[in-house]
Amino acid sequence: MRCIEDLCNSKAAEFNMYGYENITGEQVWACVSEDYRRGWPRLNKLVNDIMSLKANRFMNWLMLSVYKDPEEESHTQKS
Repeated sequence: MRCIEDLCNSKAAEFNMYGYENITGEQVWACVSEDYRRGWPRLNKLVNDIMSLKANRFMNWLMLSVYKDPEEESHTQKS
């Protein structure tokens, strides 16, 4: 959905304003959608989860994702 993509990009831009560089909307979506393994929530909860995402939670997710898949991190650093 285009509106969800725009929200994720908006949240990534917010994090960039706070000094967290190189964060993408795709990363924000991966962080938020990780909680939806059992099914998709209603749209209002989805929007709330994106807009209320804190930088601390995102950075914790990012660090854990690096530990889970170190190969992926090495590929992104080369680009």
